[in-house]
Amino acid sequence: AARLDLPVCISFTLDSETSRLKSGPTLREAIETTDHEAGDAKPDFYGINCSHPFEFLPALEAGDWIRRIRMIRPNASAKDKVELCQIGHLEEGDPEELGRLMGELASRYPHIDIWGGCCGTWEKHLEQIVRQVKLARRTESTT
Repeated sequence: AARLDLPVCISFTLDSETSRLKSGPTLREAIETTDHEAGDAKPDFYGINCSHPFEFLPALEAGDWIRRIRMIRPNASAKDKVELCQIGHLEEGDPEELGRLMGELASRYPHIDIWGGCCGTWEKHLEQIVRQVKLARRTESTT
């Protein structure tokens, strides 16, 4: 993609018990290692997807590396991914809670500018995410 001058994003999913990648590294380690190994061909940015905020919030440790994350697409439910796969339907979770958590992230990390949803999210979730992120951004601009 870099040779073709196309934007590249790598998005990570985190384990519900460890807040790490299934292969073992922390989110920070994965991003820093990928950037180092890729050199000039490193991704334009990173994302977090297919994980509920309760799974990835503990992984967001302080440091310059966090600015490499620009996208978050959370799962609707806080249930473990294996459990979600076994129940046979998409779990709705709590759209208002999800929106509130995304709003808090928007306040803490104003550089994140791509918001969406993953498994189990639909119109109710996206409406809450949009509402809370916009509210967080308005609050930021007035302080």
